[in-house]
Amino acid sequence: MQSKFMAAINQLATEKNLPREKVVEIVSHALRAAYRKDYGNREQNIRVDIDPESGNATVFLLKEVKSEDEELEFPDCECHLDEAKKYKKDAKVGDEIEIDVTPADYGRIAAQSAKQVIIQRIQEAEKDIITDMYKDREHEILNGYINRVEGPNVYVDLDRTQAVLRPQDQIPRENYHNGQRIKVYLDKVIATPKGPRLLISRSHPRLVNCLLELEIPEVREGVVEIKAVAREAGVRTKVAVSSKESNVDPIGACVGQKGVRIQNIMEEFNGERIDIIEYSEDPLRMLSASLSPSKITHIELDQDRHRALVYVPVEERALAIGKGGQNVRLASMLTGWEIDIVDLDKLDTSKLGEIQQKTLEKKMKAEKGGTDKSVKMPVAAEDIQDLPGITPEIAEKLKSGGFEKSIQLMGLPAEALTAIEGISQAEAEVIERALKGEVGKKEDKEDKEDKEDKEDKEDKEDSARGGSASGGKEVKKEKKGKKKEDTEDKEGKGEGKEEVKKEKKSKAKKEVVKEEEMKEEKKEEEEKEKTEEQEADKA
Repeated sequence: MQSKFMAAINQLATEKNLPREKVVEIVSHALRAAYRKDYGNREQNIRVDIDPESGNATVFLLKEVKSEDEELEFPDCECHLDEAKKYKKDAKVGDEIEIDVTPADYGRIAAQSAKQVIIQRIQEAEKDIITDMYKDREHEILNGYINRVEGPNVYVDLDRTQAVLRPQDQIPRENYHNGQRIKVYLDKVIATPKGPRLLISRSHPRLVNCLLELEIPEVREGVVEIKAVAREAGVRTKVAVSSKESNVDPIGACVGQKGVRIQNIMEEFNGERIDIIEYSEDPLRMLSASLSPSKITHIELDQDRHRALVYVPVEERALAIGKGGQNVRLASMLTGWEIDIVDLDKLDTSKLGEIQQKTLEKKMKAEKGGTDKSVKMPVAAEDIQDLPGITPEIAEKLKSGGFEKSIQLMGLPAEALTAIEGISQAEAEVIERALKGEVGKKEDKEDKEDKEDKEDKEDKEDSARGGSASGGKEVKKEKKGKKKEDTEDKEGKGEGKEEVKKEKKSKAKKEVVKEEEMKEEKKEEEEKEKTEEQEADKA
């Protein structure tokens, strides 16, 4: 049957959540200290053994055996061989002997003396166990309940201890109340004389990592890896992720169907916005993705200073910087690059053609499944008045609106161009096509079609006037020959293609006017004939 003493030790171990062996060790240490105080001195080497069945304590005095020739420097810890053989027959020089020095009725007397020592030792052991327990849980999520809120500090009850959530570790504008269940990130455990001090946080970026591991199986299993996190607590977070398997979309895995996975994490942070982007080893792609949702035109990298100049269209500048510089600041934290946002019109125009050429070549290469083809860009950086299809009148209107370079209008749709004073919808469409490099191609096509239609009409008119088909053909041949001679003369004299083109347009206009006049005359004749027929019928 278990003694009352051992039953008390077991009960103490259960209440304090301590191992039984640890409690027995503490009691032994306390009894040893009590014996030295009441019966011996501090110089003695004492050991106390407690029988686990009966609970009886036995006190042993330990001494080292010396030879008869040697002088005893510490009589309380040493003895000669003759004396040692009284307690141990086979004792030798250098052995350590045990001498039973247990006093009569020692248990009751020792209990009074050891009580305070036992209490103190148990408290110390409890603190050590809590420290070790939480030391192994550093950089993890802890669940707790808010005990109270005192001023700016929030006191959180955790398992067997309490921690303080300081103002700098709280999410701005987040409300806390007693009894509220809360998730916190354990940043560090510091051992102090009063017990372990736990540094917890709600604003730490690593809290996002832990919640993603908790909510997303692919992250927990290591299929999707979180590469970097940039966070401004309570406002916005950017997370860069990558996949170790080609058939797993890292962004889709994190967002979930209809955004349900990422929504759960955002609710934990009271609506804090979380952007998931795909990680890339290429700094250009990574910088471009980190500045989303703004559209990036060109990036220049300074590897020595680890600095990036990011060129964006004027209308995208505010989006790239973000409210209070938030977007560019988070992008810089995420990528590790110092980022400067620069307006596109400040980019050296001599570089623009090369940049556009490379961009389009990459796009074409991706579309053709990796085949690389040299592609000519539709428009190079140049003055607006030099663009094909832009008349002096349109150029003047654009100039009065403050637009002199083609780069200033690149990417603008026709609807936006109509906002410029004096620009009509038709002129806006011409400008848009000119910027895309489509004017020359379309005009050549239209000129050919118009020319063919007009020649057919001229043949018909000439045939009607000449009275026969052969007469019409001869007239047609004469006209064609005449046009050819005029064109060859102009080209021979060194006149440019532009003059030939202008003359063709002017001739085409004259022919159209002539055709319209003929139609009107024919219409008048038909009306006159109808009138005469009606008068004849009446008569």
